[in-house]
Amino acid sequence: MATAVKKTISLPPDLAKEAEIIAKEEGKTLSAFIQDALRLARKEKMKREFQDMQGYWSRKAKDKGILTEKDLERYLRK
Repeated sequence: MATAVKKTISLPPDLAKEAEIIAKEEGKTLSAFIQDALRLARKEKMKREFQDMQGYWSRKAKDKGILTEKDLERYLRK
């Protein structure tokens, strides 16, 4: 069974008002809106981390002359 942990957060008045307005427009509670925003932030962070890793390994492959899948197959068969 899911449980909730209550936390108190502080927001600048303009941000708090904007969050309340958006939550109301979306038919959500403020809590549900904040939860969705945090899930989205976590997803975007993971996406950036994945792209960083992908870039790292792409550079490593390029340094070894691996530019195509055929190049990779030849490299792995060595």
